[in-house]
Amino acid sequence: MDRDRFPIDPWRLVEKRFSLDDAGVTETLFSVGNGYLGLRGNQPEGRHEHEHGTFINGFHETFPIRHAEQAYGFAEVGQTIVNAPDAKIMRVYVDDEPLSFDVADVREYERVLDMRTGVLTRHVRWTTPSGKDVLIDFERMVSFEDKHLAVQRVSVTVIGADAAVAISCQMINRQDGEDVYGGAAPGRARKAGFDPRRAEKIDERVLHSEEYWQDGQRSALAYRVAASGMTLSVVADHVIETENDYSARTSIDPDIAKNVFRVQAKAGVPTTVTKVVAYHTSRGVPGRELVDRGRRALDRVAAEGAQVQFDRQTEWMAAFWDRSDIVIQGHDDLQQATRWCLLQLAQAAARADGQGVPAKGVSGSGYSGHYFWDTEIYVLPFLMYTTPQWARNALRMRYLMLPAGRKRAAQLNEAGALFPWRTINGEEASAYYAAGTAQYHINADVSFALAKYVRATGDIDFLHREGVDIAVETARLWSTLGFWRFSESGDMESFHIHGVTGPDEYTTVVNDNLFTNVMARFNLRFAARVVREMAETVPEAYALMVDRLGLGEAEADGWEAAGEAMHIPYSDALGIHPQDAIFLEREVWDLDSTPPEHRPLLLHFHPLVIYRYQVLKQADVVLALFLQGNHFTDEEKLADFEYYDPLTTGDSTLSAVVQSILAAEVGYQDLALEYFAQSIFVDLGDLHHNAADGVHVASAGGVWTALVSGFGGMRDHFGELTFDPRLPADWPSLSFTLHWHGTQLRITVTAGTLEVVASPGEPVSFMVRGASYVVAGGETVTVRLHGQGPVLHGRPTLEDLGESLREDGTLLSASVPAMTTSIPVITGSMPIISGDDGNLGIDT
Repeated sequence: MDRDRFPIDPWRLVEKRFSLDDAGVTETLFSVGNGYLGLRGNQPEGRHEHEHGTFINGFHETFPIRHAEQAYGFAEVGQTIVNAPDAKIMRVYVDDEPLSFDVADVREYERVLDMRTGVLTRHVRWTTPSGKDVLIDFERMVSFEDKHLAVQRVSVTVIGADAAVAISCQMINRQDGEDVYGGAAPGRARKAGFDPRRAEKIDERVLHSEEYWQDGQRSALAYRVAASGMTLSVVADHVIETENDYSARTSIDPDIAKNVFRVQAKAGVPTTVTKVVAYHTSRGVPGRELVDRGRRALDRVAAEGAQVQFDRQTEWMAAFWDRSDIVIQGHDDLQQATRWCLLQLAQAAARADGQGVPAKGVSGSGYSGHYFWDTEIYVLPFLMYTTPQWARNALRMRYLMLPAGRKRAAQLNEAGALFPWRTINGEEASAYYAAGTAQYHINADVSFALAKYVRATGDIDFLHREGVDIAVETARLWSTLGFWRFSESGDMESFHIHGVTGPDEYTTVVNDNLFTNVMARFNLRFAARVVREMAETVPEAYALMVDRLGLGEAEADGWEAAGEAMHIPYSDALGIHPQDAIFLEREVWDLDSTPPEHRPLLLHFHPLVIYRYQVLKQADVVLALFLQGNHFTDEEKLADFEYYDPLTTGDSTLSAVVQSILAAEVGYQDLALEYFAQSIFVDLGDLHHNAADGVHVASAGGVWTALVSGFGGMRDHFGELTFDPRLPADWPSLSFTLHWHGTQLRITVTAGTLEVVASPGEPVSFMVRGASYVVAGGETVTVRLHGQGPVLHGRPTLEDLGESLREDGTLLSASVPAMTTSIPVITGSMPIISGDDGNLGIDT
């Protein structure tokens, strides 16, 4: 980051200089939201945008997916988040001259996202073309207390002279975030390029007007989405406070509402306009009823005053930081970035309230507003250990998706339910099945998150009423998707899962993907244990579940048998776990010799080229080593990490956090810190060149896990809380908070101690490096540490493999696909290529 422009501040993200060159990135970085409603960090003038963005979780349009070649069971209906009507516009004119940053003489500029309060502010000192000095201060907030509300204020003061001031507040029905002026920021042009991570663009009109009216300074717009049938209302109040003389003018039509205040500003006399906006959405409630809901919300604010909303926001944020903050002593740059990531998690999930957590939260249109497995593996750990209610809400979203999941499983000839790879409304929206639907592991990911939530919170009630349905239906899918291999004597010997894709999307539709098998084993065992425990402890709830799901008497036995016999690939020749049944038969991609301009690989190579190589988009086996670490030895973890790390591109932002955690565990402490830095600055440093499309929410969640589980060494295998810290050498201390069965624990790690401070509550048992401890409510336990685990220097490389052999005895060597149009001539040993210049060369 440019620290002159973005100075280090542990509690604030500060921008000291405006630039159009990275408008899309800063729109993302300065977004505000609450999990339901999100406003991108567009300037209130509404000019020179990358994407004017107002997003509401789950508010989407549907469209037919047009496959070049159709086949049975392909996803048929796509879904994409809709850019809601934009109420951010509050334009300032002085003597009819607009503030426009491309030409304005700006003497002072500071934009601040205050992470203590969750409020975005901006201060500008502008000298107009006629020489008048103008101070403009702006505030923007999306309420965590009332998820439907956004509040904005602009204050204008002319210094040393009188002037005619106009403040034009607007609500505009845009489509795809386009600028009504057509003056897009320079970075906008990137949207034209190919990038599968971006949202679909619908050319037809999406929002059809149902109602629009103006009543005094209150404006209302309501719409119905063309194909999905969802409805939306946006209602806004405008309040002006000034000792200057002013007049107000309003206008409205189906796609724009204007409230314009014309002020005869006296020198030094401020004018403040406050705009309170209420958004409501529904899957089908008429727009008029949603408008009524908006009216009632604004009536409450009018009775209390807008300042009350800011005060409540500050109180809410104080409580959030009390239960969520992580403190890295002595490193304010990392502290600032950590708190920004944690704030993004709150802005993506706090008021999702039964919706999912989109991959970009409500900060952008990237990934079309879809929910993925990212939520369960990367985001839910933060939620369940800091604010368990948010995790429960996210899991309920999966429970509510079970009917669609059952339908999808039946389409694919399986029992139980299959959760969609990417979705908003519960239906599969992935048009490319190889890297989408084939990722059946999402079933196990959801069940795994459910188990972790119940273990961390003790919320057995949720498990018995709704969670068990998830466990049962996901286990049923594995029981039919997998198959048994029999010994010569006819005994069931091993259970296998074929034709699936693991987390690594550079290797697709394979047999016995290790991650899938390991996680499916957990899923099967968990489901069997839950139904048996219910039968013993809550027979009435068990009977209701059996009746509801039609559970057979022998099903749990079948799940347990399959789990116990699950095939876990292992190569004796290399001493590692192969990623899948034939992974080690492929050629090795030499990443070190791949030109930077050919990265990420998915944007420069056809999938079939990538699929032929040992090369990873993201951690796969290594992720299994973390999530199911109690099933692998220390020696196996080290061997697997050293093999797969040089093959991992990090083209996915989900990868570096996992690599950081395992690097710390096995001893590559400096490498762990390097991967952590890549993770924590994914968006703040725009390291993947797509931060303009929205926050990488899963990566932000992974930052929390990297700190708590990587450097803090926390694990909860089998529901046992354990610690084995790996504090970086130059960190004086690391502190974080965990909630365990209703008791808040504040953990502080130093080079020589681990301290656990418990809030009033039940005693908590935990282990530190194999020794058992108990901390009583309101007490403190301090444990002496001897070192921070093993220390290995450098990083694993392909050269470390030496002249390795495959299991069939052939040589394992690394290469890069030839980037040439010439025709190779195959000789007895190496392909000889005739170049365009007529010379011969060797394809390496």
